[in-house]
Amino acid sequence: MVHRGNRFQADSREEQPGPAAGSKQGLGCCPGVVRGRVRVVRDPLTAGLEPGDIVAAEHTDPGWILILPMAAGLLVERGSLLSHAAIVARELGIPAVVGLRGLTAWLADGDWVELDGGTGVVRRLPRDGGQ
Repeated sequence: MVHRGNRFQADSREEQPGPAAGSKQGLGCCPGVVRGRVRVVRDPLTAGLEPGDIVAAEHTDPGWILILPMAAGLLVERGSLLSHAAIVARELGIPAVVGLRGLTAWLADGDWVELDGGTGVVRRLPRDGGQ
């Protein structure tokens, strides 16, 4: 039953640690941790993905299905657990985080990130991938 164990009150933000500097918190929608190079995609027809790239986008729609299987991870500015990006990521088993406000302004092509699709945390890494 939904009501068991639920106080139906928002948890205090003060009790939860925020993301560290150089990171963003979104909504994890497909678990898995992956590191990779960011490809900011505005048009899926001109994406030019390489194996291991992490797609960063403002939003997705069904036209993106051709490039998503090539992505190692997916980051999206808008979305929820029932958004197109979240559903497709789960179907394909791609670690994904949605609801990352300002994502495409924060990241640029070639940046390296580590994303945790379980917790929703995205960390920017040094350009060499943190190696």
